[in-house]
Amino acid sequence: MRLRSIAVVVLLFASFMDLLDTTIVNVALPAIERDLGATAAQLEWIVSGYVLAFAVLLITGGRLGDIFGRKRMFLLGVAGFTLASASCALATSGEMLVVSRVVQGAFGAMMIPQVLSIIQVLFAPKERAGVFGALGAISGLAAVAGPLIGGLLVTQNAFDLGWRTVFIINVPVGIALFIAAAICIPESRTATRVRLDLVGVVLITAMLFLLVFGLIEGRALDWPLWIWLMIGASPVLLAVFIWHQGWRDRKSGSALVPPSLFHSRGYSAGVITSFSFSASIGGFFLILVLYLQIGLGFSAIEAGLTTLPFSLGALVGSGLAVPLGARLGKRLILIGALAQIGGYLWMANVVGAEGNGLVGTDLIAPMALAGLGLTLLVVPLTDVALAQTSIANAGAASGVFGTFQQVGSAIGVAVVGVVFFGITGTTFTPEVLRSAFLGGIWVPITALSLAALATFLLPGTAQVEAHKADAELAMALEEGRLAEDAVPAA
Repeated sequence: MRLRSIAVVVLLFASFMDLLDTTIVNVALPAIERDLGATAAQLEWIVSGYVLAFAVLLITGGRLGDIFGRKRMFLLGVAGFTLASASCALATSGEMLVVSRVVQGAFGAMMIPQVLSIIQVLFAPKERAGVFGALGAISGLAAVAGPLIGGLLVTQNAFDLGWRTVFIINVPVGIALFIAAAICIPESRTATRVRLDLVGVVLITAMLFLLVFGLIEGRALDWPLWIWLMIGASPVLLAVFIWHQGWRDRKSGSALVPPSLFHSRGYSAGVITSFSFSASIGGFFLILVLYLQIGLGFSAIEAGLTTLPFSLGALVGSGLAVPLGARLGKRLILIGALAQIGGYLWMANVVGAEGNGLVGTDLIAPMALAGLGLTLLVVPLTDVALAQTSIANAGAASGVFGTFQQVGSAIGVAVVGVVFFGITGTTFTPEVLRSAFLGGIWVPITALSLAALATFLLPGTAQVEAHKADAELAMALEEGRLAEDAVPAA
């Protein structure tokens, strides 16, 4: 029991470290731009290159854990993530930093899907709600703590390392996680024989790359025909991928994304909700930090402190969401989405009204409301969405769920970048950047509106609890059967 508790802490910390890396870099972007001479497209790639590589390989990482062992893949992911973080810190050009971030995201994709899979193996269904709640709270806090921690690190400028400290911090943490995981996490893999779907990996990788590359590079290249052809080819590849998954599942039962996962309306709705929510949060913090630092001249720590009410609101929300989640279920997720929408609309009104005189304290109330909504949405979501998945498909289910989350973040950053930099062009005056922020904020508002609509399709609390009871009974029967098999014949 003690080792299981330590294992959970290790898994939660790994999840926090990964999610932190998607936002901590935002406040360092202006410093990176000055130090390395990075272009606007490279700044977008520093953020979205990480999440794109993560998204592309996340399902594969989950499947590899099912096949070769979840502990083994977790340790490989932690080791690679730590080394890639060191490479980011040593980058001497924008290109090197982008490549290092892509590698970092790839190893993160080996590490993170094992988190949900191992939790599902270690805990019975009735025990998972609290663990998933903690995971949801960690996810929300990591998303909003990034700008604050990044601001502190950049401003303190320890050992005159500046922005590099946001990556160096991962190195000692990664080493500690590797040692603890090697000792405390038990090995597990799926009982059924599963083969890796390499064709599926190629198809989904190509589809995501064509879409995100086209969105990010299109504006800088003035939208040539070949960019539109890339973007147009992505839904075609998606259709081919879906057909291939159905064919492979019927033939060998080893599809990268088992179609049976989406037979559950609740899981499908959870995936849509997670995708839309992630698209909103990634894009919002990117344009907020750029507007505050470049448009209004905030320092890195001032920009980070401006997001602090968001973090405090998220803390309050996580405390409320754990007890309320079991009682309200999908209604709490809807309330969270609406609270975030309200916070963003309020924020846009304040930014427009205050103009160049905006100070961080003007955003306290709307930021706190949006932060509260974040954890009211995300804390119960994982438990509700994954409640109906089997242990045999734990890696695939968590991998698909996490992939849609990361794809949402990558697409959110790309679409916001199209709107934001499309408005600014090459002009970065406070007035132009304010217009870009007010235009860009409608991307996360729209995404959250889609998330709110999807909550109506999530299973109710009675359905979730009934399924948990059935899963408990099935596990008890299986344990009883194994115990009988272990008794020697008289």
